[in-house]
Amino acid sequence: MAENGYFLLILGMGLVTFIPRWAPLFFLSRRNLPQLFVEWLDLIPAAILSALLLPALVTAGEPRVFTIFQPELLVAIPTFVFAHKTRSLGGTVIAGMMLFWMAGKMI
Repeated sequence: MAENGYFLLILGMGLVTFIPRWAPLFFLSRRNLPQLFVEWLDLIPAAILSALLLPALVTAGEPRVFTIFQPELLVAIPTFVFAHKTRSLGGTVIAGMMLFWMAGKMI
């Protein structure tokens, strides 16, 4: 009995994560979307990443306090410039890791 419950639970979780991703693709894939809308959709990943990263870069402690001179932020700025100039994901990851390592050695 419990095994059936687990199976139904996993199936339900799969449907709950699959349907919201599938529905827009199914309904919008054969339509010509306005170019402005397509460009707006292209910006969503950057906006989400910024919303996730910025609080970690400019706040510290418990409770969270605004601090501008953190090693994470000081490393993120040149890493962002490198990413913008090179457009290389692998290079950006390596540059960011090296800069963070060097910042840790200096502190």
